Amino acid sequence: MELGLSGRVALVTGASSGLGLAVASRLAAEGAHVALAARDPERLAEARERVAASGPGQVTAQALDVRDERAVASWVDGVAAELGAVHVVVANAGGPPAGRATAFGRDAYREAFELSALALIGVVQAALPHVRAAGWGRILLVASEAIVDPLPEYALSTAIRPALAGYATALVSDLGPGDVTVNVLAPGYHLTPLVEGFTDEARRSEIARGIPLGRLGRPDDFGAVAAFLASEPANFITGAVVPVHGGGTHAA
Repeated sequence: MELGLSGRVALVTGASSGLGLAVASRLAAEGAHVALAARDPERLAEARERVAASGPGQVTAQALDVRDERAVASWVDGVAAELGAVHVVVANAGGPPAGRATAFGRDAYREAFELSALALIGVVQAALPHVRAAGWGRILLVASEAIVDPLPEYALSTAIRPALAGYATALVSDLGPGDVTVNVLAPGYHLTPLVEGFTDEARRSEIARGIPLGRLGRPDDFGAVAAFLASEPANFITGAVVPVHGGGTHAA
């Protein structure tokens, strides 16, 4: 299927590893120019090489913390100036720590909201003038399966992530008619370096038994879904929360 992404300009945050890197690589493979952002300069440099090898487009990289509003605005404006436009925005960041609801105080909830909701909304808000000016756009907010399948052992994520779904719904209405869509991706367990780092083989097998498809996702599985939602053929999908979790995680 032709996705119509050749020559489009995409922003991807949290792009140095895992799901963000998978999305960036898939967009590049479809011919998009991709601007990467993440906190770790060394990992980001490695990611840039990998993404650049995935497709023919230009690839840029900027080390930044998505919680830094001024840095985000400067990066977005710089990408638009350098690459000529912004069409696709993939707002992604690391998630809050695991733990049950009563394990955290107010400060932890505040920090989780800042990272997993407000910072991503800020990325989108910074990019929207450029997307509107381009006349075509795809906004993707990366959340968690906790939006659709609450996970008590991930209380911070379960409490905070639904804010992204609310924001997306409000933004769809605000944007009105046109060719700019807004969707939320809700990934479950994927075999990212993060998941491999805090689980052993036995734990991953246990998790897989609780997933109807019987396995953890591959990062490329997620990248493919994101690329489709960023595509021309997905032009009538907006305001949706799209689970990418193999049917749901039912293992504690």
